[in-house]
Amino acid sequence: MAQSQIGLIGLGTMGGMLALNIAEKGFDISVFNRTTSVTKSFHENAGELASKITPCENLEDLVASIAKPRAIILMVPAGDPVDQQIAALRAHLDADDLIIDAGNANFHDTERRAEEAAKAGPRFLGIGVSGGEEGARHGPAIMGGGEQQDWDRVAPILNAIAAKFDGTPCAGFMGKGGSGHFVKAVHNGIEYADMQMIAETYGVMRDGMGLNSQACGDIFAKWDEGALKSYLIEISGKVARATDPESGEPMLDIILDRAGQKGTGRWTVIEAQHLAAPVPVIEAAVMARNLSSRLDARKQGEDMFGAAPEALPEGALSAEDLENALIAGKILCYAQGFELLRSANAPFDWDLPLPDIALVWRDGCIIRSAMLDDMASALSESPDRNLMYAPYFADLLKAHHGALRKVVSIAAAHGLAVPALSMALSYFDTMRTARGTANMIQGQRDFFGAHGFERTDREGTDFHGPWAM
Repeated sequence: MAQSQIGLIGLGTMGGMLALNIAEKGFDISVFNRTTSVTKSFHENAGELASKITPCENLEDLVASIAKPRAIILMVPAGDPVDQQIAALRAHLDADDLIIDAGNANFHDTERRAEEAAKAGPRFLGIGVSGGEEGARHGPAIMGGGEQQDWDRVAPILNAIAAKFDGTPCAGFMGKGGSGHFVKAVHNGIEYADMQMIAETYGVMRDGMGLNSQACGDIFAKWDEGALKSYLIEISGKVARATDPESGEPMLDIILDRAGQKGTGRWTVIEAQHLAAPVPVIEAAVMARNLSSRLDARKQGEDMFGAAPEALPEGALSAEDLENALIAGKILCYAQGFELLRSANAPFDWDLPLPDIALVWRDGCIIRSAMLDDMASALSESPDRNLMYAPYFADLLKAHHGALRKVVSIAAAHGLAVPALSMALSYFDTMRTARGTANMIQGQRDFFGAHGFERTDREGTDFHGPWAM
C-alpha cells in the first residue's frame, strides 16, 4: 500500500485548510483528529481531494500510514496541548521522525521543545504560519525554525503550499530553535499596529470629518491603489462598505467596538521589553486593544467628562492628509518591527535573515503590502540599518511626516484618540533628536542613587554631580 508523504494532527479550521492545501498540491497526507467524527466528516467533505487524504482513527494508524522517515504537522492549540500531543506521539515515532509545530506557539516553548528533541528525539521543527483560514487553504506565509536539515526535508511541501510572489514561495528558514515562531510573533505585533493605525484613520474620518461608512470605504479603496496598497487596506474598504443583512445598517455601525486578541501581540511587546528594543507603535496598539475591552469604564468616563471626539472644522483635514500620515506611520511601525528582529540575534544566538523575512511577508500573510518589496531591497543593501534611514523610506518620511504631525496634533486638539499614530510621531521625533532629555534622568538617578553618568566633555561612565559632595 502506498504511504502518505506527511501527516497532520488537528483538523480545526486552520488544520483542515492546511491539509486540503497539501493534498491539492499533489501530496498524499494522513490526518487525525482527537474526535473521530471530525476526521470522518473532513474526509467525506474533501471532494476530489479525498483520494489524496488518508483518515486515521488513532495515532498508531496515523504513524503507520506515513512513509519513513515520517513528518507530522501539529495544528493543535498552543501551550500544554502541544506538549501533550508530542508526548503521545513520542512512543510511536523513531528518533529521526520529525514533528512540526505549525500553531501559534510562544517561541520560548519552541526553544524548549527543540532542546528536548535534540536530547531524546524525535526531531522537531517550529514553523510560523500566517494568512488566516484563506492563507492556510490557498497559500500562507511560512517561517521555519529549527535545524536546517529538518527544514530542507519538508521544504518541497512547504514551498509548494506557500503563497507565491512573482513565482517565489513565501516560505523561508529563519534559523535555529524558536526563531520561526519569534518572527511570526513580530509579524503579529506589526499586524496589531497596522490594524490600529488604519482604525485610527477610520475614527478621524467618522468622528472628526463626519463621513459615513460607505465614504470611508471608498477612501480606503482609493488608498489601495497607491503607496498603501496592502491586504489590510483592501479588506478595510470592504468591511466599511458592507451592509448588515439583518438590519440593513452599515456593518461597522453594528459591530461592537471591543477588539479580541489571542495574545501574540502581547508576546511581542513583552519580548521587546526584555530585549530593550523600542516598539512604541506596537505597544500602543496592544494598549488600545486592551482599553477597547473596558466598555463600562469608557462609558463611565464619557458620562463624567463628556464625549471626547469633536467634529473638526471644515477642511481641517483631508483624506490625503490621512493617507500621507498613514504612510509615515506604517514605515515607522515596520522599522520598529525589523529593529526588534535584529535585537534578538545576539541574545538567542540567531542570525535572522531580515531581507528574506521581508520577502516571505510579501504575500500570503496578513501584513502583505506593496511596501515590503522595497523593504526587502533596503534591508539587502544594508541589513544593519534602521529602515527609516534607508534612502527610499527616508525620502517618504521627509515628504509625509508633516502630514503625520498635522493629523496627530489636530486629532489631539479635538479629542480624537490616535495612540498608535501618536507614538509613531514620538518615535520619529526622538530618532531625529541628537541631544534629548535623558541627561535630566541621569542627573536624577545620580542624585537619589549615586548611579553615576557620562559627561559630554571627557571619557568615562562613573561621574557624579555636586550633590554627591
